Amino acid sequence: MTAVMANGNWDPSLSRLLASLEESKQDLPSSEEEFGFLSDLLQSKELHALVKVHNKIVDNGKDENFHPILSSSMQIALEVLDVILPRIGLSEDCKQLFLLLQKPHLQGLLCAHDAVAQKDYFPRLPEIPLEVDEDEETIKIVQLVKSNEPLGATIKTDEETGKIVIARVMHGGAADRSGLIHVGDEVCEVNGINVEGKTPNDVLKILQASEGTITFKLVPADGKGGIRESKVRVRAHFDYSAFGDPYIPCKEAGLDFVKGDVLHIVSQDDAYWWQARKEGDRDMRAGLIPSRALQERRILHERTQVDKNNAEEEGCVGTRSSSISGIGLDVCYPGLPPPPSICSVSAVTSNVPSCQGIKTKKILYDAAEREDFDREEVPTYEEVAKLYPRPGLPRPIVLIGPPGVGRNELKRRLIATDPDKYRTPIPFTSRSIRPGEVNGKEYYFVSRESMEKDIAAGKFLEYGEYKGNFYGTSSESVQSLVNAGYVCILNPHYQALRMLRTPQLKPYIVYIKPPEFDALKETRSAAYARSTFDENNSRGFTDDEFRDIIHSSKRIEFLYSHFFDEVIVNADLSTAFEQLVCAVNRVETEPLWVPASWVQ
Repeated sequence: MTAVMANGNWDPSLSRLLASLEESKQDLPSSEEEFGFLSDLLQSKELHALVKVHNKIVDNGKDENFHPILSSSMQIALEVLDVILPRIGLSEDCKQLFLLLQKPHLQGLLCAHDAVAQKDYFPRLPEIPLEVDEDEETIKIVQLVKSNEPLGATIKTDEETGKIVIARVMHGGAADRSGLIHVGDEVCEVNGINVEGKTPNDVLKILQASEGTITFKLVPADGKGGIRESKVRVRAHFDYSAFGDPYIPCKEAGLDFVKGDVLHIVSQDDAYWWQARKEGDRDMRAGLIPSRALQERRILHERTQVDKNNAEEEGCVGTRSSSISGIGLDVCYPGLPPPPSICSVSAVTSNVPSCQGIKTKKILYDAAEREDFDREEVPTYEEVAKLYPRPGLPRPIVLIGPPGVGRNELKRRLIATDPDKYRTPIPFTSRSIRPGEVNGKEYYFVSRESMEKDIAAGKFLEYGEYKGNFYGTSSESVQSLVNAGYVCILNPHYQALRMLRTPQLKPYIVYIKPPEFDALKETRSAAYARSTFDENNSRGFTDDEFRDIIHSSKRIEFLYSHFFDEVIVNADLSTAFEQLVCAVNRVETEPLWVPASWVQ
């Protein structure tokens, strides 16, 4: 021990602690073995090294050279990615830096640097409990200044005690920023008025009549503290207006959004009302939005009514039903009775009009459309994350739309702009090769037995039979184009979306939508467009075919609109093509939101 303490590099605090231990040896109720263990620990080189590192970090005031230059290196790295993104095709250095900054090891190092720079390494000890008499109740007084901003908290009557309690605290709101009001706190008084025996509506009237400072007398909830925000981002697949929602606990606390908005979900503690902000919104106060479970129930109810009306209007037969169970809506907000039209639903009949009479050119798709699965899926929110362009691995562009809407022409024009960049997979067929045809040019010609075997093995994204011959597009042919660095352009049947929309391919899905009937008829007639429903393309479209295109488009939107990354209305072909080119450029140059599983 003397030799160690004589070392001038030994930490003085450890030396003093070791000397005190030696002096107190006789007074300590410990065995020789326990004393020896502690003595060896205090003299160990490992502990000395840890103490030395600790002192270097926390005592940085003694070392002027140790001050961090910045504490947000990870954020700056993301900003650098955005700056060099447009230049990666022009400079090899930019490309290498772009790839380097996305390495998980480098990003982990930057995060660790920021944690040290922000001193986010101190242990967080629990608060020391106050020693109070069992019969004595702790009371806290909270004062908030009333302004145009909502207080950011809701109240309810506790079912067991009948007391008024804090039901939720909105993240970023005035109550949350005070740090003094928590979920479960019991409200005793508001501005000196005892609220015992009162209803939540009575308390709200007291608050509305108050001016200036509002004083709450609260009994703290057991073990209630601050809740850290989640980092979940979702894309909304429906429109929402809080003031049009009769079930929201507080309309002023609601957050409006439209389909396609990306939302930052900061809290999912409530089973029916989540707290969220719009991504990029600088307002730190979160708002209420319906949870996934609640919104699914609403959509199912709405579909029941819409499908019932459609069945009555169109005389559809052979509809199917699906029973949705396990989604009980147990709303217990005071003054808000459960809506019978939603709560009483236990079996939902989902009747989707079938597309009868729609012909297809060349390929008649398999009749087994997995419609039961499609109809049971209720799109509400999808968790998303940013995907940066990947040099050498371009995302496939998938054009979806009803037959006759113009997808083939848009694909042809896009490929013609740069045939060395844009490619489309060559389909397979079981028919015999004809004079003048080259295997691997228009089609890959294979035997019927071979195609049947590959279809059964799930190797085709889509397939169909026409005049006794199979036609189809294989998954491998699409992946090979992507791996070769080509931008793969596809215009498959919409049923292929589920097989295409995978983390491996990461497609960008563009929905080509027809305009209204009059515009559709006028533009196609003016362009002398030939009917794609006629095998010989020898005539124009009929009115019934125009109606079939629109009817089919509505069905596709109903089933798959939550998969679309872009919607282009093909009223004018030149305008639609310009919009398609802009969309493709964005995919190649900008970070875009994709399903979170694609970047994990």
